[in-house]
Amino acid sequence: MKKNIFFIGLCVLLIGDIAAQVTLCGVTLPAKLGTEDKVCILNGAGIRKHYFINTYVAGLYLPAKNSDPNAIINADQAIAVRLQIISSLVTQERMTESVKEGFRKATGGNTAPIQKEINEILKIFNSEPIKIGDVFDIWYIPGKGVMASKNAKKLSLEIPGLHFKKLLYSIWLGKDPVDEGLKDGMLGLSAN
Repeated sequence: MKKNIFFIGLCVLLIGDIAAQVTLCGVTLPAKLGTEDKVCILNGAGIRKHYFINTYVAGLYLPAKNSDPNAIINADQAIAVRLQIISSLVTQERMTESVKEGFRKATGGNTAPIQKEINEILKIFNSEPIKIGDVFDIWYIPGKGVMASKNAKKLSLEIPGLHFKKLLYSIWLGKDPVDEGLKDGMLGLSAN
């Protein structure tokens, strides 16, 4: 009897994980994303559109579901964004410009105080050519800072500071995000 209860419980957990996955534009985002010491759940997902072209799918991962962008940005807690490229129009140059524009918006045009950190984060997209199917995970871990991986390979990047984390995630979740529909999707408010 105990084995049957265990099996039923395991099935419920697995079905819950499968149900929490999201598939957009043929990309399935996992229900959970983790590092060596942190696991976050999929909060929401969306599609980044640029001039009506779908460029990447993004998922927001948090310790617990939350639809308040200000609370998410300001919290000193683990957070991750997964980006999966779905268009050949996404190049190193275009991604770099998009991230720079996101930081200009997040800082009200005053990027000078964090230019060193911006240059570091841009290395994520400049290490090698970007192609369809590439997956970028960008994490903030309290006490460690911002870290990233490309196609499950950890990149040598660690940018400390809650202040930088707030500006980085404002690119997607701030008052002037790169894409309003993407923001709503990541917050779990809509499926775009």
